[in-house]
Amino acid sequence: MEWDDDQGNAMSDIRYETPDTAAAAVALLAAATGPARVLAGGTDLLIQMRSGRLEPELLVDVKGIAEMTSIAAENGGFRFGAAVTCMELIEHEAFAKAWPGVADSVKLIGSIQIRGRATVGGNVCNASPAADSVPAMIAAGATASVLGPNGRRDVRVEDIAAGPGKTSLAKNEIVTSFVLPRRSPRSGDAYLRFTPRTEMDIAVVGVGVNLTLDDKGVCSQARVSLGAVADRALLVPEAAAALVGTRVDAASLARLAAAASAACRPIDDKRGTREFRIKVAGVLARRAAAIALDRAKGKN
Repeated sequence: MEWDDDQGNAMSDIRYETPDTAAAAVALLAAATGPARVLAGGTDLLIQMRSGRLEPELLVDVKGIAEMTSIAAENGGFRFGAAVTCMELIEHEAFAKAWPGVADSVKLIGSIQIRGRATVGGNVCNASPAADSVPAMIAAGATASVLGPNGRRDVRVEDIAAGPGKTSLAKNEIVTSFVLPRRSPRSGDAYLRFTPRTEMDIAVVGVGVNLTLDDKGVCSQARVSLGAVADRALLVPEAAAALVGTRVDAASLARLAAAASAACRPIDDKRGTREFRIKVAGVLARRAAAIALDRAKGKN
């Protein structure tokens, strides 16, 4: 397989493999003698290759692997493959009904054309601090099934990223699928982000909230996650604690906002100042919690 760069110059040949099992994909990666990459949607990988930032000798295309391209109910929750496209996940009615906040986050990834190829697995494993799906997945309590030469293990989504562009995956490990747990009754989740534009933009701040109410309308469980305010997406137990044991009223939402802002460790860049991100994190946390509350009550 020959590849052209942005100037149309021929690059060195690239070996291209299409295994039909995840184990075979791992074996190919482990046997590679030079740089190797997994190809799923390719919406970031191919750009990096064309720019010359990456020059792999081996591409392992995982789109033909059943366990990495399926969506299925499992133990009352859902398992979906790491190579499932964003559009496939969004258009899965049962999944989107159970986890509307996760679906909302995936709808914000790129354009509709990008979503037709991009995968949640790629969005997670790129380890961008501003990845949209990650705070929503963390809030949902999602876990990743990881396969490598030493076998399979489950990893919480919040533990995948180790920093910008870096993951905790060992050499030749791949994420094969994600599991979202069984939904408790009276539960709701939501994801909101701030961007200068309404679409085709990168989050300046992103917030995922997931909560459950008891039969008296009191919050019994909650998870809150922030994106684009640190070197990786954060799980914020202090923010969740502001909701648990309350009716998610104005006072508890104010405590939630304060806890979210306090957890931020942002940078200054051209898209937003540190102070702006800290303020917006609290505002979005409060708004996302209100949406999650309405969904838990069956209003949305």
